[in-house]
Amino acid sequence: MGRTSSKQKIGKQLHDLRKSQGLSQEQLGFTAKVDRSYISEIENGLRNPSLLTLEKLAKALKVKLSDLTSS
Repeated sequence: MGRTSSKQKIGKQLHDLRKSQGLSQEQLGFTAKVDRSYISEIENGLRNPSLLTLEKLAKALKVKLSDLTSS
């Protein structure tokens, strides 16, 4: 079994937080002003989001930035 990358960990955390709040990717994207497809790519570990993007997502989810980056 391979090691989980930072991108994958952040993606899973984002997915879990979004789902726990009952939000679709589109709803989160609208609130955070981040494209829905970009959120999908982050959640699937395909993108390495910038700190600014992570801050927008954390604010939209009403969580601390550390809640997105810790596993």
